[in-house]
Amino acid sequence: APESLMQALEDLDYLAALDNDGNLSEFGIIMSEFPLDPQLSKSLLASCEFECVDEMLTIAAMVTAPSCFLHGPPGTEEIARTRWRRFCHPAGDHLTLINVFNAFRAATANPTEPGNTEKWCRDYFLSCSALSMAGVIRAELVEIMKRIELPISEPDFGSEENLLSIKKALLSGYFMHIARDVDGSGNYLMLTHKQVAQLHPFSSYYNTRRIPEWVLFHEFSISEGNSIRVVSEISPHLFAELVPQYYFSNLPPSESKDILQEVINHLAPVSATKEEQK
Repeated sequence: APESLMQALEDLDYLAALDNDGNLSEFGIIMSEFPLDPQLSKSLLASCEFECVDEMLTIAAMVTAPSCFLHGPPGTEEIARTRWRRFCHPAGDHLTLINVFNAFRAATANPTEPGNTEKWCRDYFLSCSALSMAGVIRAELVEIMKRIELPISEPDFGSEENLLSIKKALLSGYFMHIARDVDGSGNYLMLTHKQVAQLHPFSSYYNTRRIPEWVLFHEFSISEGNSIRVVSEISPHLFAELVPQYYFSNLPPSESKDILQEVINHLAPVSATKEEQK
């Protein structure tokens, strides 16, 4: 449909993948080397700048593979949620996925007996096939990075600096996927098209007392009850720092946009000083 085509071109433009003539920019050509959604390609390339490539490769593989969380038999939902808490990261689902993948890799590397990895996955209500596929995807992405000679930073998962870098890399690609809890009860209003969504039941924030106000989400699913999947908390200041101004100016009017505009106005003098120093 023409509307879908125009929206796709607009999104590529926001991601700096197009030049002024509407052709792929140099950055867009590099993005197209990856068999990923453009936003994910952008985040992966941004991770080179923020030196969190190892962690971003894992996130990209985990969100590209099918969901690793399994629906258990009826009556086991609470058991599954309790088992998953072992992997939960307070910063959100993207970091939780890294914990899951690292734990799976450790279980695979040290099997105490044949079939132990499958048993480990069953015990934690995780899909062995989905996690294995994530491993294959990650290896392919590493090969592409090496082929086009992009730097792969050393793992540093767990440090505060690394956590901030991962969020910056994610925001570089997913600034169009921001939502705000407007009433404190988990009703998230998406900035782009002002649709209300709830957290997906597989989110680490689901059914917890702490519901973050501002979140970045991987995808919005109408078929799963208007839910946002793979959600991580972000700060308005970080969003204001990384969002392209021409995208922000095109957002529909809302209370959330007004709040962000105040943050941007507050950051403006600081940004001007930094530019002068440069």
